[in-house]
Amino acid sequence: MPTSQDMTTDLDAGLLDALQHQVAVFARRAEQTRLGGVGQVRNSMDRAAYLLLNRLDQEGPMGVKALAGGMGIDSSTVTRQVAPLVDTGLVKRTSHPEDGRAVVLQLSPRGQARLEEVRSSRRALMAWVTDDWTPEERESFCTLLTRFNSALSARQAGPPPEAAEAPPAS
Repeated sequence: MPTSQDMTTDLDAGLLDALQHQVAVFARRAEQTRLGGVGQVRNSMDRAAYLLLNRLDQEGPMGVKALAGGMGIDSSTVTRQVAPLVDTGLVKRTSHPEDGRAVVLQLSPRGQARLEEVRSSRRALMAWVTDDWTPEERESFCTLLTRFNSALSARQAGPPPEAAEAPPAS
């Protein structure tokens, strides 16, 4: 297996340094703003809740294991993150249609309305942040960011690249 040093041999180290720095800055800015949107809705839904609600909206009702698997996290984390969403009425627990013993999580009408409110606010933020971008630049950025996230997800599933070997001590 190639080491991380082998992987960067043919790549511009300066560009990779700039890229990793910009990703770190992006992560900090995203956490500071929570990319929450604008107006009263801003910062009113944490990242975990948004991602869970969004997945239930996109893929429909599902069990905890399926939800965890699709998000790349463990079932206990999903259970812990879903509990307040159920308590606040954004998610409903229902019986599985084919196996009444199994529990299925489903977006409630209240959850659907709240998710759309947050999405709308976040769309407004993205429009504001990229106001001077062309539609092509927005599309290109979205395509590349999606590709980047997919690559990170794939790498997370596999073994990490070996650390670059330290130079020999003198």
